[in-house]
Amino acid sequence: MIEIVETGPLNTVQDLGRPGYRNIGVTASGAMDPLALTVGNLLAGNEPGMAGLEIQTFPFRVRFTAPGVFALTGADCRARLDGVDVAPWWAVAVAAGQVLELSPPLKEARAYLCPAGGVDVAPVMGSRSTSLRGGFGGVDGRFLAAGDRIDAGASAGCFVPEGGIGVVPPAISLKEAFPVAGDGALLIRALPAGEHDLFGADADRFWNQPWKISSRSDRTGYRLSGDPIRPVAPVEMRSHGVVPGVIQVPPAGEPIVQMSDANTAGGYPKIAGVVEADLWRLGQARIGSMLRFTPVTHAEARAAERAVAGYVADVRETLRLVRQSLVAMQ
Repeated sequence: MIEIVETGPLNTVQDLGRPGYRNIGVTASGAMDPLALTVGNLLAGNEPGMAGLEIQTFPFRVRFTAPGVFALTGADCRARLDGVDVAPWWAVAVAAGQVLELSPPLKEARAYLCPAGGVDVAPVMGSRSTSLRGGFGGVDGRFLAAGDRIDAGASAGCFVPEGGIGVVPPAISLKEAFPVAGDGALLIRALPAGEHDLFGADADRFWNQPWKISSRSDRTGYRLSGDPIRPVAPVEMRSHGVVPGVIQVPPAGEPIVQMSDANTAGGYPKIAGVVEADLWRLGQARIGSMLRFTPVTHAEARAAERAVAGYVADVRETLRLVRQSLVAMQ
């Protein structure tokens, strides 16, 4: 069991979401960085889709009330377990009574705490993810509060070497698979969307200018600040389905990127859609950071997805072999 000692707003229980209910207005929710949650679960000996804690406001402290194993992935939060440093993207054994403290990250936005056995809260519509807008899932549909006691599910036994075990973060391991902008902006790949051509010359400005993630951004969507872009003529559209990654442009001309708690429908014209393989990178972008969009083909988008899948497969197999060796040594 995990006891929340200190936390801030917007820290929640998340898994990989509850797809399949958008037709009745239920957003999927789920981790903003699904890759970090997936790898955290693998490090903790869990199935990839189990629930963990998504932490985006700091400081954050928890006390473990029973022995077990946990993994930390995502942003490097300079974690300390009873005052001893814990490396990022790392899994360690923990004893009852030990306290884990996470500090504000120097870069990136969200960390993931994955206990062996996964966070055990009641599933709603097949998922343990918190829907803050809907007020359900996770811990009573709300963000975590000091004093909360979070159960971990039954674990088949997760073996870690003395001192723990870790993986190379995807930002390093997949460096060659992800583009980098020369001006330091985060370069995000996207495909032109249905109303792209209605923006005329402004469509070129969408791709060529940097955009700043506004303070009005949240898990529902990132609002981007920059030189406004608008269709060449007013566009009247019926409301239509949207998903995470869709980039809509409201009348004010500053785009909105739908994120994990994306609206299920909307009527703003769509200029582009972020490729799925880049959503985890976008989920780690901080308020105030700069990004640029770069157009790619469907083939390039699929290649990026294969690179991410290959990384996860390699992590899974490497951990399997390590744990197999540990068991043999018992």
